Amino acid sequence: MKLAWILWLSHNMLPQPAADSLCLSTTVYLEARDQSVRGQEAVAEVALRRRDSGLWGDSICDVVTARHQFAPGIVPASTRLQNGNAWAKSVSVALDSERNWALPSGSRREIVPGASHFAAHELVTPSWSNAYTVATIGDHTFYRVQSLKPRL
Repeated sequence: MKLAWILWLSHNMLPQPAADSLCLSTTVYLEARDQSVRGQEAVAEVALRRRDSGLWGDSICDVVTARHQFAPGIVPASTRLQNGNAWAKSVSVALDSERNWALPSGSRREIVPGASHFAAHELVTPSWSNAYTVATIGDHTFYRVQSLKPRL
């Protein structure tokens, strides 16, 4: 299945929250399909925290397709998601992460508390990589570049 089709479907056909679940699953797949479940959960958590802040958009789809932020907004639209097992795992992680994030903030299980960004350093060295390091999980380092507060 092509990324372009997934993004079209999520932006044009699916109601919320189904569209957000598809966008989050796609992000987990593209960013962390070769990582542990914990690493995948951490990627999902950053996207969910950013959605809550409203700084990158009002939906997960807006957040993950914001310019130069997550893989769905960076990789070519012709990219194919070909690994069925990794896709199934990404969907499961995304749905579990959404359920966890829907809990009151004091009841959530946070993998990377306060992390607003992450990077796979074998691929990129962002300008903000000197920010506070929250955790390193697998190939990704998670950072608190800015303090994100939920919108009121």
